[in-house]
Amino acid sequence: MKSLVMLFVAAMVTTASFAQKDSSAYNTDTVKVGNFVIIKKNKGAVETQTSVWHDWDKTVDVKIERRPRKKSNVSTNWWIMDLGFANVRDETNYTNAQAGSYFKGPVNQNSYQLNTGKSSNVNIWLFMQKLNVYKHVINLKYGLGYEMYNFRYDSRLSYRKDPTAYVYNDSISFSKNKLYVSYITVPFMINFNATPDRRNGFNFSVGMSAGYLIDSRNKQISGERGKQKVNGDFSFEPWRLAAIGEIGLGPIRLYGSYSVNKLQKDITRVEQYPYAIGIRFSRW
Repeated sequence: MKSLVMLFVAAMVTTASFAQKDSSAYNTDTVKVGNFVIIKKNKGAVETQTSVWHDWDKTVDVKIERRPRKKSNVSTNWWIMDLGFANVRDETNYTNAQAGSYFKGPVNQNSYQLNTGKSSNVNIWLFMQKLNVYKHVINLKYGLGYEMYNFRYDSRLSYRKDPTAYVYNDSISFSKNKLYVSYITVPFMINFNATPDRRNGFNFSVGMSAGYLIDSRNKQISGERGKQKVNGDFSFEPWRLAAIGEIGLGPIRLYGSYSVNKLQKDITRVEQYPYAIGIRFSRW
């Protein structure tokens, strides 16, 4: 055992001779190799610069400490995924909306009835970065990603564009009736990390996001028509502004998003505000 210790120490000493180090930061009983610090405990010998190494074969009481690396002021997390549930807050005055041109035939709040268990939100973030502002306790967090919303209807509501966008209640029933909406999104948050020295401590973030509509379609499946997809913007707002937040406790991270502007344009007279909540798969 003593021979193994001597061999290990000799290897460390050889490596240390090639590494740059500030010898003034340590006494003659301390050797720094990378982010490891080896401390020799003397047993009464009078030490000099050379006697420390001469006495290694007599004293094998060695303490090895690992000192943490200095935290980077900017850290990047790649390929983050969110899985959650989607819903809408409906503030529509349907009497007023029925008088407009967006509804073809009778459409009411029941026409927009969602199956909340099957309405989902999936987000893929290309990256997120965290910028240290104050002692890694307060940080700025931002990124770039792709948000996808699937609103599953328990109704006959259909979206069409011929030539202008409108909605109506179809004459047949659907086994699947889904509205898909997706955005390219940039989030910006202030992050508060209560445990900056721990990877899986407690932290939370609040902020805003801006998304640009890149795709929307109505997918329906029925016995009469089979599977069909209708693509179009359906008079949706091209921009989505949302209040966002996330909270991390240990390895578990939750997120939330709430649109502060409507899904539809003013001309539709429909006032619906999508929101989502779910689990975020992220390193921090």
